[in-house]
Amino acid sequence: MKNITLYIITVLVWGSTWLAIKYQLGSVDPMVSVVYRFGLAAVLLMLFCYAKGLNLKFSLKEHLFMALLGTLLFSVNYWLVYVAELYLTSGLVAVLFSSIVFMNIANGSIFLGSAVEKSMVAGAVLGIIGIIMIFMPEIESFDLSDKGVFGLSIGFISVLLASFGNITSARNTKHNIPVIQANAFGMGYGAILLTLVAVFSGKEFSFVVSIPYISSLFYLSVFGSIIAFGSYLTLIGSIGADKASYTIMIVPVVALILSSFFEGYSWNFSAVLGMFLVVGGNFLALSRRRLSSA
Repeated sequence: MKNITLYIITVLVWGSTWLAIKYQLGSVDPMVSVVYRFGLAAVLLMLFCYAKGLNLKFSLKEHLFMALLGTLLFSVNYWLVYVAELYLTSGLVAVLFSSIVFMNIANGSIFLGSAVEKSMVAGAVLGIIGIIMIFMPEIESFDLSDKGVFGLSIGFISVLLASFGNITSARNTKHNIPVIQANAFGMGYGAILLTLVAVFSGKEFSFVVSIPYISSLFYLSVFGSIIAFGSYLTLIGSIGADKASYTIMIVPVVALILSSFFEGYSWNFSAVLGMFLVVGGNFLALSRRRLSSA
């Protein structure tokens, strides 16, 4: 029941962050907004750790692995996603990120010695087919120009870094680094690194004092970063990076369902069929024992 709860929280929160991110776009540079997001999340998590009396003393080696987590999952990865979306549609980026399931299966096997389950691979294949069907109009309009290839390359690197971040989190959990403290330090290190990138890139650190911007920033920091990442990385430590990464396939489906209510998204036959394939692949990937007994 705990894993199911963590899974549902991750999917629902990350699915809703797509709406919140819209209010972050505008006069403030996206990279700067990401710095604000993870910087605020790190501060809040640190305050929580102090209030609860959680251990914040770690060795240099442990800090290095938490910094690696922040670099891979809370800074460079997000920056490259924004760069990729300058050349690709959000649908293509969603399709790219769905491949993280295969990357986590491979990287988990290579770096953690995790077993490769046939049902997981089959479910991942089914899910990716579903994601492709959902975003087929955007895929068909893709222009394989130099800019398009560059966007695909940047997007692929982003997904690869995110996968390494997942494996790093699994490694940290295996070595008894608590998820809350790892996220607190990791998000802090990630925010510092991205701040340096923003400064050297000449980004302006502006801020919009408005209810939509501040409220969406708070939602992304508390729910999208602290709660969702905490649930997701705890899930990785519990069921493995390969199975946990399947949440990323479900997230676009949840986002589109919310978009149909708030933004007037219209579902077509291909999208509906794709949604059922994603859900079916999810069941196949995560319910191996149930299917075997059946």
